[in-house]
Amino acid sequence: MRAPAREAMAKAQRSAVHLELRDSYMLDDPGFIRWREGKRLDPGDRSSWWGGWHDAVREAVARGVVVRRARIVSEPISDYVRYEFDGTFTNLAAGELVRWLPRRQTTDIGLPGTDFWVFDGALALFHHFTGEGQLDEDGREYTEDPKRVKLCTDAFEAVWQRAIPHEAYRPR
Repeated sequence: MRAPAREAMAKAQRSAVHLELRDSYMLDDPGFIRWREGKRLDPGDRSSWWGGWHDAVREAVARGVVVRRARIVSEPISDYVRYEFDGTFTNLAAGELVRWLPRRQTTDIGLPGTDFWVFDGALALFHHFTGEGQLDEDGREYTEDPKRVKLCTDAFEAVWQRAIPHEAYRPR
């Protein structure tokens, strides 16, 4: 299975958790480039930013799935993380819960080496990125291996317990 997280989200019944570990992704992303040029998303103009991912999350939440996203970030934060922070209102609007954890507070947490999703505590999706932050050509790896899923689930919960809710996080 090499499909995007959106397809696994459509099958989730109880939970979907996502841990992001990088300080930058796809620096050639047109949205990031526009943001660096000073253009910002308008929360009041939902049609300009709402997309398929938001629909997938909204549908999952409507059927009772709790969707949580945690981001581990270096501080002071990178431009890319500031871009993510500025756009997080879109995740919240779709129904995600989002928290932030400064990297310095993770030194005693065992973490997988790459970003991941865990769906219903049974299926993990690893995202493998290039050094430039692009999703690798074969960058999606699914597993139902109980040990690997548990590693991710435990890591996510440890991060979530320490992380700061989006509304309270003040990036530096």
